[in-house]
Amino acid sequence: MLPWLLCGILLLIILILILKIISMQKCADKICALFAERLSMDTNTLITISSGDRHLRRLARELNRELKILRRQRQKYQNGDQELKEAVTNISHDLRTPLTAISGYLELLEQEEKSETVKRYLSYIENRTEALMQLTEEMFRYTVILSSQAPEVQPVDLKAVLEENLLSFYGAMTEREIEPQIRLPEQPVYGMCSKAALSRVFSNILSNALKYSDGDLSVELRDNGEIRFANHAAALDEVQVGKLFNRFFTVETARSSTGLGLSIAKNLVEQMGGTISAEYSDGELVIFIRFNEQEQMRYYSRSARS
Repeated sequence: MLPWLLCGILLLIILILILKIISMQKCADKICALFAERLSMDTNTLITISSGDRHLRRLARELNRELKILRRQRQKYQNGDQELKEAVTNISHDLRTPLTAISGYLELLEQEEKSETVKRYLSYIENRTEALMQLTEEMFRYTVILSSQAPEVQPVDLKAVLEENLLSFYGAMTEREIEPQIRLPEQPVYGMCSKAALSRVFSNILSNALKYSDGDLSVELRDNGEIRFANHAAALDEVQVGKLFNRFFTVETARSSTGLGLSIAKNLVEQMGGTISAEYSDGELVIFIRFNEQEQMRYYSRSARS
């Protein structure tokens, strides 16, 4: 009788332990799901669990503490980023008026008689003024792009937009003695994009290629919607290439650049659900743009949930 009683007690203990383990597993799964949900949403709601297990409740408390810290840091970052955008926009507006006036006076001076030395100095001033106007315009456009909603997308012929942009840069390429190697499919290649935004992306990338190229340029559009821009750029290195998409980043060979072109391109591509990346190998800079339909669908699903 006693052995059976002991077996019964042991089975009961095992059953209780199994139920407790199952309950703890369910609670842990719930904590994981709630934690992922809180990370993806801007909410003050904390993780709550019904389990009485002190270890799980301690885990929930620690996660809530980290969530509070993360929320404060996220809010601080968002406020700082918004303040930066507003400051850049205001500075751009404030600089436009005097620069426009300077440009007007320079045009008037062009009509006056002047010595060769004065002409040379005026040429320097005109170049620097034009660079400043370009900088303020790029800064303004950058903040507008970041502050505005994602562009409306529709099926766009990537090949046609790419051809238009390559044609618009023909003169600049000829001046740099660059003969581009272009590989395009015979049939149209469509992607879910905004034509205006895509044209801006191509324009910024081609401008960047002209700045860094050692005299070559290769452009390829593949049937799967991937676009590849490549050129040799001995003045760059892997560290600099890793920072090309950072806003306001410039390298020594491109001091006249605002450092915003590729950052704007990255934001626009991602807003359209695509991806953009850069690689550097054996002195060659390669920029990839991919408009994969499945990736775009996942992007818009995330955007809808948030």
